[in-house]
Amino acid sequence: MSTADLAAAGRRAARAASWRRLSALGRAELLLLGRNRGAVLTALLVPLALPFSVRPVIDQPGLKGQGLDAGTLMLTAATGFSFLFAVYTPLVSAFVARREELVLKRLRTGEPADAEILAGTALPALCLGLAQALVLATACAVLLDAGAPKAPYLTLLGLLLGLLLSAALAALTSAVTRTTESAQVTALPLVLVSMLGSGIALPTSVLPDRVASVCAFLPLSPAVRLVRAGWTGELGAAQATGTILVALAWTAVAVFAVRRWFRWEPRR
Repeated sequence: MSTADLAAAGRRAARAASWRRLSALGRAELLLLGRNRGAVLTALLVPLALPFSVRPVIDQPGLKGQGLDAGTLMLTAATGFSFLFAVYTPLVSAFVARREELVLKRLRTGEPADAEILAGTALPALCLGLAQALVLATACAVLLDAGAPKAPYLTLLGLLLGLLLSAALAALTSAVTRTTESAQVTALPLVLVSMLGSGIALPTSVLPDRVASVCAFLPLSPAVRLVRAGWTGELGAAQATGTILVALAWTAVAVFAVRRWFRWEPRR
């Protein structure tokens, strides 16, 4: 066997071992999540229930005059709430709890790399958020006559970028969170800002132009905009490219910040 073949076999073995470690961490985290009934109920029910709370805003005649239908807006709201309450909020608590219980510190003394530890912890929440968003999208398309997406690749890309950014922001927020009890408080600013400014609870079209232009650069705004644009086809090629670049920039900044400031040991 040549040197190149040996190197390729080594890389395959390394990838297989990494996947086994990631799967084991994900299964363990899923078991811990299942034991926390409060977190499970929040992750499952809140993204399903909250979109109905914004129905009065959606039914305003002004929005219908702008070509925004209830199905598309409810779908966008439901997806955004999945980012916030199925991924971001529970992961802030999960990262803090594992840190304060010294789980993260013990894992770092073993084989898993830092990225594998973080990804394994986030994996159940990411899968839950993805499944929830897909179910809600199907329900809105069928029950609210949202129809089929005009650019499904934009919706899928926005969904994936939103999930990844939500997990990275959760890891970053955990760095400034001292206890699991305070996790709900430290997560609240991003939740409120995103709900009001990123087009989740309130369509950005109802905001003043200057405010809307600023809100377009909030962390989750590009992902939410891509999800909606995939259904409506409202973005041209240049606009879609710019929105994707903003989302990628936020993701890169969040990942860099996590690598720089994430805490692996309890705060004292």
